[in-house]
Amino acid sequence: MYSFHIHSTFCDGRNTPEEIVLAALEKDFISIGFSGHGYTGFDLRYCMKDTDGYLTEIRRLKDKYKNKIQIYVGVEEDAFAPVDRMQFDYIIGSFHYFCKNNEYFPIDSNYDYFKKCLDLFRYDVVALAECYYSSFCTYIARRKPDIIGHFDVITKFDELDTSLFLQNAKYNEVAEKYVNIAAESNCIFEVNTGAIARELCTTPYPRENLLHILKKRDAKIILSSDSHNIETLGFGFNEAKLYLRDIGFRYAFALVDNKFKRYEI
Repeated sequence: MYSFHIHSTFCDGRNTPEEIVLAALEKDFISIGFSGHGYTGFDLRYCMKDTDGYLTEIRRLKDKYKNKIQIYVGVEEDAFAPVDRMQFDYIIGSFHYFCKNNEYFPIDSNYDYFKKCLDLFRYDVVALAECYYSSFCTYIARRKPDIIGHFDVITKFDELDTSLFLQNAKYNEVAEKYVNIAAESNCIFEVNTGAIARELCTTPYPRENLLHILKKRDAKIILSSDSHNIETLGFGFNEAKLYLRDIGFRYAFALVDNKFKRYEI
């Protein structure tokens, strides 16, 4: 068991880092990584306000539990707010906002906020997707994060109401075009079960059609539960492994001994 997309009370998570470590030990995790939301000065609701304190605490836990579990200090960087990469063992690169007239609109915070994003594009979901993916892929090509976070998170709420994306052939053409572009970066794509844990989705993202493309591209993947509490740490990983094997994947990656290494799923 490995997990590297974990949020704590330093950002919008519910548990302290030490509570998370203890839960990981109970679940026999070999290696974990914390990924607090990087500081976003334009929106302080979700991000870390005390990055120095976060770094100090994770490093303290890394030393305290070094004989029991490997602990890494990462960050989930927003595309609009790059961090000092040298401070972290790894970065997850994610795209959480649309920006218009210097106002930032969160994509995945909740459904009501996402409706505001739809309003920005007058509910033209293809235009929204084109803007999102083109901007995200520009960031990925420039920044080359270690891990690409929830690549198609704009589909997060698609199973709550009328499907705007997944049943839309033109949207799927856009998403498939850009997942091919993102795959050229050779970054690791996370297979994220977080929205399943929140009962918003029935499958991880990237969605199945994109995962088939990533398999054909021989892209690297990493399992992620995008945990915001100890109950969802490693949520659905066994089912996700079976799902990925059905698509054709045989290996995933994990950060072990300070390197991303593949293991059989």
